[in-house]
Amino acid sequence: MAFKKLKKNFKKLNFNLFTSDLGVDLGTSNVLIYAEGKGVVVREPSVVAVDKNSGKVLRVGSEARNMLGRTPGNVVAMRPLKDGVISDHEMTVKMLQILFRKAIKTSVFNPKPRVVICVPSGVTEVEERTVINAAIEAGARRVYLIEEPLAAALGANLPIQDANGHMVVDIGGGTTDVAVLSLNDVANSSSVEVAGDAFDEEIARYIRRKYGMIIGQVTAENIKIQIGCVMPRPYPVSMIVKGRDAKTGLPKEEEVNSEEIRQVFQAPASQIVDEVLHVLESTSPELVGDIAQNGITLTGGASQIWGMDQLLSQQTGIACTRADDPDSCVIYGCGKSLGWINDMNEGPINLARKRIMRE
Repeated sequence: MAFKKLKKNFKKLNFNLFTSDLGVDLGTSNVLIYAEGKGVVVREPSVVAVDKNSGKVLRVGSEARNMLGRTPGNVVAMRPLKDGVISDHEMTVKMLQILFRKAIKTSVFNPKPRVVICVPSGVTEVEERTVINAAIEAGARRVYLIEEPLAAALGANLPIQDANGHMVVDIGGGTTDVAVLSLNDVANSSSVEVAGDAFDEEIARYIRRKYGMIIGQVTAENIKIQIGCVMPRPYPVSMIVKGRDAKTGLPKEEEVNSEEIRQVFQAPASQIVDEVLHVLESTSPELVGDIAQNGITLTGGASQIWGMDQLLSQQTGIACTRADDPDSCVIYGCGKSLGWINDMNEGPINLARKRIMRE
C-alpha cells in the first residue's frame, strides 16, 4: 500500500518536473505570458500581420505593430482583440499558437501547458468560453480564468487576504476594471469599455477636426504617451505631429500641446471617474471605510497618463496611488495564481452570473 502511494506521488512529481504552467494577460493592446519558474517570457503587442490571399500569418507582436498603416494591398495588420475580448477568433488562435511556442517548447517529455488567463470583470459567459476555446485550440491542455482586477491586486502586492477592503482601478487598452477586493475575492466590481484605445481614438478625431490632418493608431498613441494628461501640467509641453492632409492627401505637420490634449481627454476620463464612483456607491459602508483608509490603487498601462491619480483623488476624496509597475501588475498576479492552480476550477467562472447574484 505504501509502495503504491509512493509510486503515485513519484509519477505526479515526475510529470510536474516536465510540464510548465503559463499565466496569460490577453490584453487588447498587449499579450504578456508568465512561465512558472521563469517569470515574464513574452511581452508583445496584440497585433497580427496576415497575407489576405493565403491567410498565412506573416508577423506577430512588435514586428506586426510596426506594420500598422504601412502594409501593401495583400497584407493586413490587425488587432484580433477589442474592448478586452476576442473579436477575431481565428487570428487570436494563430497569435496564441506562435506566442505559446515562444514561451515554452512542447515535446513528449514536455507536454501541453495548463494556462491561467485574465479576463475583464464585465465579460459574459459566452466571451469566457470563447477565450477558453481559443487557448485550447492554440495548444493549452487545460484553461483556468481569473478576473483582471484580482490579478492586478495580487501583482501590486495588496494584502487582500484579510477581511479589509481594497480598491483596484485597472485601466488597460480596451477596458477599465474597477473592483473592491477582500478575503482573496472580488466583493464588488464593474467594467467599462473606456481605456487606452478610447483616448487614442479621441486624439485622432480631434487632430482631424481641428487641423484637417489624418493620423494613424501608432501616432495617436505616441501623442498620448508623450504629452497626454487629464490634469493641468505645471509646464505645458508640445510636440510636432506628422500625418496626411485630409483634403490634399499630401504630408502635413502641426504642433500640438498638452493643454489641447487635456481638453480632448475630459470625456473618457470622466467616464472612468463615474465608474469608480458608481462602484463606491454600490459597495457596503464597511468596505468603503476600509478603502478610505487604504486608498485606491491604479494599475494598467493607461493609468500612467499624466494626472490620472490626481484626478481620481480629487473626484473621490480618497488617496490614489499608482502601482510600482502598473503595466505588469496583472501578469505578475496571474503568475502568482499558478501557485494554487490545482485548487482552481477549470473552465468558465460565470462572472456575469456572479455579478447578478451580488446585485
